[in-house]
Amino acid sequence: MKERKKILHPHRSIERRDFMKWMAVGTASIAGLSLLSSCDSDKREAFFQDQFKELDENELKAVLERLERGYKKEYNADIEVNATAPMDHVLFGYGLDLSKCIGCRRCVYACVEENNQSRNPEVHWIKVLEMEKDKGADLLHSDVYYNPEQVPEEGHFYMPVQCQQCKNAPCVKVCPVEATWTEPDGIVVVDYDWCLGCRNCMSACPYGARKFNWASPEIPQEEINIHTEYLGNRPRAKGVVEKCTFCIQRVRQGLYPACVEICPVGSRKFGNLLDEQSEIRTIMKNKRVFILKEELNTQPKFYYFYGT
Repeated sequence: MKERKKILHPHRSIERRDFMKWMAVGTASIAGLSLLSSCDSDKREAFFQDQFKELDENELKAVLERLERGYKKEYNADIEVNATAPMDHVLFGYGLDLSKCIGCRRCVYACVEENNQSRNPEVHWIKVLEMEKDKGADLLHSDVYYNPEQVPEEGHFYMPVQCQQCKNAPCVKVCPVEATWTEPDGIVVVDYDWCLGCRNCMSACPYGARKFNWASPEIPQEEINIHTEYLGNRPRAKGVVEKCTFCIQRVRQGLYPACVEICPVGSRKFGNLLDEQSEIRTIMKNKRVFILKEELNTQPKFYYFYGT
């Protein structure tokens, strides 16, 4: 029998799954309703589902099939949900050339399309900051809502910010139910079925990289990306916190993240930090590289550099 995570209590330890069952039954009794009889079997299973890392092979298969059935009903689309494991001897790293970025925001909208983000209300995992060249990287006076007739605007440069995929991630430390963690390939992921929506992770993240779904996401049926990953771009529900995963559904298949692929000036670089011959390692060795808010010791795997 597999061991499950425990919720600590001053007087005893209980299993989270049992705790949720007791709460559900208690709530149903108070309201004069029966949760188990009013919900269909898929909803019951989703409510009592174990955390992703605790699922065995058969349980995971059942979860993926259940998600596909649910998405078929909701979006009338045959969405494939996979759970691709990380590759051995791979630690993903990202580089962004500030001397090249033109602030066009193509990366923002390529990310939205690839990762099934809500169009209404809008959810963006990438934000692009406009800054004045003579002030340097001044986050306090940056402008995320810049809208000149043409970019790049004279006298300005641009700094895109997204999840930094920290090794020492503050968001992971504060999650009360371990719904977020760092995978062996360096990607910080979220189990959206396990997320409570408490937003502790949003408060802890110094980069503003996590977004909360305040309303039920709207994705046009014709724009849904049907190739999804459990820990990545599958459609999320109202009430959970979501974030960039370096397009985990792409990079674990040997592809570039969507934002890297769409960049018209080649300002974004991506690769395996463990490969001495990779472009990202060459950049780190030979360019002026800096880490955003390095003093916080979050140890990101997202690096800014000046190529020229």
